[in-house]
Amino acid sequence: MNPQAIARLPLDTVAEETDSSFPLPSIRSGGEVLTFTRPLSVLIVVPTLHAGAADAGAIDLARILGDGGHRVIVVSQGGRLEADVAAAGAEFIHLDVASQNPARMLKAALALKHLARERRCDVIHAHGRSAAWSAYLAARWCDVPLLTTWHKGFREQNVFKRLYNSVMVRGERAIAVSDQIAELIADRYPRSAGRIAVVPAAIDMARFDPATVSSERLDTIRRSWGVKPDTRVVLVVGRMLRRKGHHVAVKAVHRLKERGLKDFVCVFAGEDQGRTHYTGELWDLVSTTGTTDVVRLAGSVDDMPAAYAAATVVVSAAVQPEGLQRAILEAQAMARPVVISDLAAGPEAVLAPPAVAEERMTGLRVPAGDEAALAAALIRLFSLTDTARTAIGARGRAWVATQFDPDSIARMTLALYAEVACARPSR
Repeated sequence: MNPQAIARLPLDTVAEETDSSFPLPSIRSGGEVLTFTRPLSVLIVVPTLHAGAADAGAIDLARILGDGGHRVIVVSQGGRLEADVAAAGAEFIHLDVASQNPARMLKAALALKHLARERRCDVIHAHGRSAAWSAYLAARWCDVPLLTTWHKGFREQNVFKRLYNSVMVRGERAIAVSDQIAELIADRYPRSAGRIAVVPAAIDMARFDPATVSSERLDTIRRSWGVKPDTRVVLVVGRMLRRKGHHVAVKAVHRLKERGLKDFVCVFAGEDQGRTHYTGELWDLVSTTGTTDVVRLAGSVDDMPAAYAAATVVVSAAVQPEGLQRAILEAQAMARPVVISDLAAGPEAVLAPPAVAEERMTGLRVPAGDEAALAAALIRLFSLTDTARTAIGARGRAWVATQFDPDSIARMTLALYAEVACARPSR
């Protein structure tokens, strides 16, 4: 079978061949019909279960496989999303697969090997490099296929980092969440090009629906940020990490103040997970730029739909390749204009000029690290009428609903698993 049969398959060409109520669908792929002859046992390995893209992606995968009738075991160091694993119908097993210590990684690999043999796992699927090394060894020892998912681009500043990252292309498939990440993988590892599959994230349009956010929820979130109903909000979503570019956003906000803009605040909604060094640097920058009156560090937010609804514009100023940022898709689902750096997400995530005409745009794109360009983009969106911003938001919601439909993503995922399962003899 052509290993690229799934990689570039359009969403609407991956179709179920049986009644949707049957838990083990046949999947048409590349002109062939692939059938699950029995439920698979899948071991998903993810470093943590907090709020990162890999964490949420692992839970989404567990839900898709569970809904497809397969048995799913999620192994992780854990975090505040552990309850979501059970809600997805999967079993959770606590294990330190987040450590980069070689001895602990080897210990985790041995534990995964015993678990995979005991549960007769058919596939091991790793999210994240530390987890992938342990999963890779376990998969080799047990002779089962390994899948990896790239949720972002990884820095390769030296030969050791390149070796560490290489585990993400050592499996039978390397799944990229966007074309941008797929191209990055192929450029760095040309021999892996035929094993790269692009499977985007799915967005729950029912949860992220502006029509469902009540005025009470909006008032609650605005009060927690200390902003008035008529204050314009620049919402920056993402963990407090340097690669997310929060410092660029602070410098852009400083430029807005220098230009005399008033009645706006910039809210950082994301936890630092103990990375207090960068958070401290950020506070120092806020202090030295004189932006303490317009910057809010809100930490993690429980009601993200309300947070998006309260925003005038949502920003990602990432300074490293971020793949397909779920927050940017959620913001567009909530009908909010977005501004992203050219490393935050590819053109498949945000429709921005000059790639599309002005009347089709769902947001704006600026060069990574360019606070002047970010400030200019924010001024442009602020200067639009409410009607114009509403139109941009409506296009964004329609775009996400079309391109990131959960049912279509589920079919793509099951098709990929069917291909991998059919390539291996039954265990």
